[in-house]
Amino acid sequence: MTRPQLAHSLADALPELAHEEPGTRFENPQLVALNEPLAAELGLDVAWLRSRDGLRFLTGAYGGHAMAYAGHQFGQFVPLLGDGRALLLGDIGGREIQLKGSGLTVFSRRGTDGVGAVGPMLREHLVSAFMHAAGVPTTRSLAVLTTGGTVIRQQGAVPGGIVVRVARSHLRVGTVQYAATQSEELTQKVVQAAGFMDAETMLAEVTRRQFDLVARWMRIGFVHGVMNTDNVALSGETIDYGPCAFTERFDGAASFSSIDRHGRYAFGNQPNIIAWNMARLAEALYPLLGAEKVDAYVKTVQATWDEAWARWIGADLDGLNAAADITTYNREHGIGGTPGPVFIPRNHMLQEAIDAAEQHGDYDKYHALLAAVSDPYNEKAGPEWMARPEGQLPYVTFCGT
Repeated sequence: MTRPQLAHSLADALPELAHEEPGTRFENPQLVALNEPLAAELGLDVAWLRSRDGLRFLTGAYGGHAMAYAGHQFGQFVPLLGDGRALLLGDIGGREIQLKGSGLTVFSRRGTDGVGAVGPMLREHLVSAFMHAAGVPTTRSLAVLTTGGTVIRQQGAVPGGIVVRVARSHLRVGTVQYAATQSEELTQKVVQAAGFMDAETMLAEVTRRQFDLVARWMRIGFVHGVMNTDNVALSGETIDYGPCAFTERFDGAASFSSIDRHGRYAFGNQPNIIAWNMARLAEALYPLLGAEKVDAYVKTVQATWDEAWARWIGADLDGLNAAADITTYNREHGIGGTPGPVFIPRNHMLQEAIDAAEQHGDYDKYHALLAAVSDPYNEKAGPEWMARPEGQLPYVTFCGT
């Protein structure tokens, strides 16, 4: 098979945000995880992806685009962020393929050298596989590769890595915020590129999607860890798994990210934060909406959240609060009339698997856990011990990419 011909729909629609990048050639990239079912969905030949030319494609050797966006990071507005270590290869079959960790771009900043460690890439690949299998809207990972080089992280020198992310769209709240700093015309172009007929429709639909998403997160104990506005996708897909983790107890104070020093993005704060992020989206769209439509939107926010909460938590709140383990509770009581998962990526279990891969090149534990969480309702997908609670042990995640 020859190299697939990708379209560049996002860059073509928003040339003001797109910077063409030549890509980086790595000397000895190695494929360490490949989502073959996803490759088939995209019409990509698995054997070709494993070839030398396929590895070049998956590591960005043929170039792509880095996209500009802004964002509130831990409450502070940064007017220009952009893809500092990401490269948008293009789109195929209605989905975009983006690399993370594939080299320097025009948006690379001090402390952001364009590359990443393989450990966080493995985390994104596995946790996003679980989220997809569990029915939670998410970006997906097509592959993880080592680059042949090393990067320095908390634990010293570790293999460099790339994750190949697939999404319906990489447009985010931060994209709208950046456009709003430029012109109303550009903001309107972003609205249209995101598939909305007008700003009013966008605001209402993105709010509904995000409230539903966060309520789903809460139901399974997912803690995103870095809910900055540049990590909120307009598509309603979970994006950026850097410092994510799972809380076993329905504990509002549960926070695992080393960079979230004050618990801004703790488990119980996620509903308020997503509402805050939607307020920032409304601000960015204000010139297109006007005061009357914004006021009308504000009156709908609580009802929209209440609907999402009732769907995913509702009458089960008391039981979830009392449960020693959220996953066990969901398995016994179901979620919305359907069974809960048997397997989830429990924190220490996943960390041990990543450490073995990153530090010793041993991927056996990782692939065994990946198989279990990719088929999370099947008790035969993994050994019984993988379904056991860990007991809410202390745990810290590092963004690390």
